[in-house]
Amino acid sequence: MRQDKPLEQRIQEKAAEIGFAACGVARADAAPAAGVRLRQWLAEGAHGSMIWMEERAHHRESPAALWSEVRSVIALGMSYAPAVDPLALAGEGEIGRISVYAQGADYHDLIKRKLKELARWLVGAAPGADVKVFVDTAPVMEKPLSEAAGLGWQGKHTNLVSRSHGSWLFLGAIYTTLDLAPDRAQHSTCGSCDACQTACPTNAFPAPYRLDARRCISYLTIEHKGPIPLEFRENLGNRIYGCDDCLAVCPWNKFAAAAQANLAFAPRAELTAPALADLLALDDAGFREVFAGSPIKRIGRDRMVRNCLVAAGNSGSAALVPPVRALLGDPDETIREAAEWALARLQSPSPSGERIDLAARRLP
Repeated sequence: MRQDKPLEQRIQEKAAEIGFAACGVARADAAPAAGVRLRQWLAEGAHGSMIWMEERAHHRESPAALWSEVRSVIALGMSYAPAVDPLALAGEGEIGRISVYAQGADYHDLIKRKLKELARWLVGAAPGADVKVFVDTAPVMEKPLSEAAGLGWQGKHTNLVSRSHGSWLFLGAIYTTLDLAPDRAQHSTCGSCDACQTACPTNAFPAPYRLDARRCISYLTIEHKGPIPLEFRENLGNRIYGCDDCLAVCPWNKFAAAAQANLAFAPRAELTAPALADLLALDDAGFREVFAGSPIKRIGRDRMVRNCLVAAGNSGSAALVPPVRALLGDPDETIREAAEWALARLQSPSPSGERIDLAARRLP
C-alpha cells in the first residue's frame, strides 16, 4: 500500500482488504441528536426490560462520554446479505424460522477480531494514535455514527440502510484520538415508502423512524424473559429467534448481492430450516451442542423452547402434539404455560377452523 496516499484512503483500502464491505469516518461529535432521541425512547419505556440501555445511557449519548479522548470514529460494516428469501419459510408450520444474522457463526467474535486487526494496522500506520474497538455489545450508538460516516442512513425501521448493501450490514466502530477527515453524512432516502412499517406483524413502529421494542418480535423472542404476551403469540407465526420482515421487504435490498457477504456468516444447514419437533426435544446439553458458536446460545434452552412452543401452537400440526405434551411437566414454569397454550391451540379447533385460545387456564 502506497504510503504517500492520505491516511483516510489507506484506512478504506485496508478495511476492504480485511473484509469490511463499508468504511467511513465521522467526527466524534457528529451525531448530537442521537443522545436526545435515546433519552426520549427510554423515557417512553420503549426499551422494555433491556435495563442495560438505561444503566449506560450516559455512555451511549456520545462517543466522548464513553472515552473523553476520542476525536474520530471509523465506522465499519460487514455484509451478511442472504442468498435466499428470508421470508420463504413463512408458511411452513412445522419449521422454525431463525433470523438470517443468527443462522451462521456469532458475528460478534469475527467482527471484533477484524476490528482489532484494523486497529493494530492503524496504530502502526499512525504512531502515537490511541484506539478502542467496539461491536454492539458496547454502549455505542453505531447506527447514528454510521449514518454520520456515510455508510447509509437509519431507515423507517430504525436500522441502517445502505445503497450498496441494503439492510444487511453488521456494524462495528473504531474510536481513535486521530483527527481524521470525515466523510459526508448520508440522509434518509426512504421517501414515501412504508414497506417496512406495514410488514411488521406486531405493529412495532408507532411512527416512521421509531420502534417500540416491547412489540418487536426480535425483542420478544430474544430479550424478553418470561411468558410471551398473549396478544403477540399468534403473530409470531413460526419465528423462533428474531424477525427479518422489516429488513427483508426494503427495496434497497435489490442492490445487496449475497456474493458480497462474508463467507464466515454462511448459514449452518441445521439452522436454516430447523424442525420444531427436534428443538422441542432439546435439554440443556443438547441446546448447547446444537447452538455452539451461534449467537443463539445466549438466550439459553428455556427461552428457545418457549419460542418453539408458541410456533408449535401456531402450526396447526397434529404431529407436534406429542412433543408439546411432553413439556407439560417441564421444570420451567414459563415452558409449562407455553406448552399448555400450544396444546390447547392444537387440540381444540372451533367449528370455524380457528383455534380456541385457552391460554389463561393454568395447569393444576
